[in-house]
Parts: sequence; C-alpha cells; structure tokens
Amino acid sequence: MSNISGHTIEILYTFSMITITDVREKIPLDVFDYQQLISCLTGYAKPRDRITTMLATGNLIRIRKGLYVFGDKYRRNPVNRVMLSNLIYGPSYVSLDYALSFYGLIPERVEDVTAVTTGQAKHFITPFGVFSYKSLSPNRYVTGVSMKEEDGMGFLIATAEKAIIDKVWTDKRFHPKRPEDFEEFLFDDLRVDEKGFSNLNSEQFRRITETFHSSKIEMLAQFTAGRLAGSA
Repeated sequence: MSNISGHTIEILYTFSMITITDVREKIPLDVFDYQQLISCLTGYAKPRDRITTMLATGNLIRIRKGLYVFGDKYRRNPVNRVMLSNLIYGPSYVSLDYALSFYGLIPERVEDVTAVTTGQAKHFITPFGVFSYKSLSPNRYVTGVSMKEEDGMGFLIATAEKAIIDKVWTDKRFHPKRPEDFEEFLFDDLRVDEKGFSNLNSEQFRRITETFHSSKIEMLAQFTAGRLAGSA
C-alpha cells in the first residue's frame, strides 16, 4: 500500500502544473468563458489562483467578467471585434455607426463597436476597445439581422437597411416633421454616402419598417422609397 499522503500528492501535482499550452490544447477557440477555462483546471484546489497567474503573465486576457481570450502568443487568429461584441453582451447584434462604417455608408472609420440589444443599454471598456449597446424592443429587434462569417467565425450584424433604421430610431436629437427632413439629416448630419444609399433594398427596408410601428420610421421609409425610385 502506498504511503504517499494527500498533502504530498498535492505538492507533486503543483510541480506538474497545468501550463497555458495545456489549456490552449483543450480549448479550440481563441475566445472562451469561465466554465471552459475552469474545466481545464479541475485538479487544482484553488483554480482561481492559477487563472490569476495566467492573467498576470499576459497568457490570458480578461475581456469582461467570465469572458477571456488567449494572449498574443497563443491566439490562432486576430480578434474579431464584431464577433466579440456578440459575446460581451447579449442577445445583441452590431448596428448603428459601426455597421454603417462596415458597409461603407459613412466615410468615418468608427473605433467603438456599436450594437443593439433587447436588454438594458450598456457600455464596456475592454482591452480590445469600447463596446456600446443601445436598447431596442424585441419586436423591433429581429427583422433585418444578418449572419456573416470572417476567418471561419460567425457574427450577427444589422443589414445596411437595418443599421440606418436603428440609427434614426435611437437618435433622440432628430425629430422630423415630414419625409423631406431626412435629406439633410442623412446626407449632411450623418454623412451617409448617397450612392451607397441608392443601392439599398427597398423591400428589405419596407419589411423592417413594418416592425417599428413608428411615424418617424414611416417617414424615413417614405423618403427612402422616393429616393430609391428616383435612382432606379
């Protein structure tokens, strides 16, 4: 019978510590949650101490509580911030200024990732930039969301039509009285590209408008229909 005590076993285990390389081999994706991480450290009496060490060395990076990414040395792909936005707070999809820039509808490069959620509005400052979320009711949320893929990773983002509608709806500074008021707001204030705007899908725009039940969005739809008909 072995005379090795439990204390000795714990000491021996400590010397054969699970390394970041071991964790990397067990977790297939670059971004992962706390439960996936803790499942790799089941042999530790204090797994949180091991996680703290990995964070201190930069081998792991905490994005927010419960969400992590491997450090530069161990990442297999660049961090996709659109996909990251979906994971940081959900349910959510990227929209508003970031999506307008993504589609080339506005000239500015937008640094903060902007999104829409059915939950409360939130704002996160992370090692990978700022992520902000505006609230939208569930009936206005679903229609006009697209699944795209980059580097083998999928993410949810508004269609170009939905991004414009979400932007108009959430901008509380703008109170149009007639459809013609959108001319200045879209092309001067927001600096939406007129050629890009003329390529929007009128049927998609109509379907999204019907979910909002809003006179403001209805006026936007009327303005858009006139513009798209004129450019056809």
